[in-house]
Amino acid sequence: MPLELDTTQMFAIAAALGWASGLRLYLVVFLTGLAGALGWVELPAGLRVLQHPAMLGTSGVMLFVEFFADKIPGLDTLWDLLHTLVRIPAGAALAAAVFGADQETWAAMAALMGGTLAATSHVAKATTRAALNTSPEPFSNVLMSLAGDSVVPVALWLSWTHPLAFFAGLAIALVVMLALIWMLGKFLRVLARRVWGWFQPGEPAAGK
Repeated sequence: MPLELDTTQMFAIAAALGWASGLRLYLVVFLTGLAGALGWVELPAGLRVLQHPAMLGTSGVMLFVEFFADKIPGLDTLWDLLHTLVRIPAGAALAAAVFGADQETWAAMAALMGGTLAATSHVAKATTRAALNTSPEPFSNVLMSLAGDSVVPVALWLSWTHPLAFFAGLAIALVVMLALIWMLGKFLRVLARRVWGWFQPGEPAAGK
């Protein structure tokens, strides 16, 4: 891997970090930091904090917790809800860090792109999981979670080695995700009403 990344590669990496953060934030942080620590890739200066042993340890612990939380029906949806305020800004921050403070304009563009991609993947995931949780069998949840575990490292690898192929795959993924959000939107609305009910002590949550 060359030490100097061209603009296409940097935007591919920023997009991958943002998009994948909406699916598996801790897996993104851990794999990126591990790749840098092992010398598999030369991380941009803004991302080198991820390879610090303390960061690797923290992200590794959270990855372990998320791996199991994401495979338990009901708990997976609660986990997604709790991380709505975490994944999107984290995706934006990771994308911006690819360019660093010395390239403020590019970093701002990357942050906007990363946050938007993180929001799209996060909402698509949360919507699909809410739909799957209406089924009594747990296997579909586990299979979808395992798919997320697999697609994140593939996306990160493609962004570093084959950026154009990554962008092609990202375009397809975005079309599929937007279609899922549109088709399964009613489940997201039901979920939103239920969550709103949790914060209204005098009103029962929707669906009860």
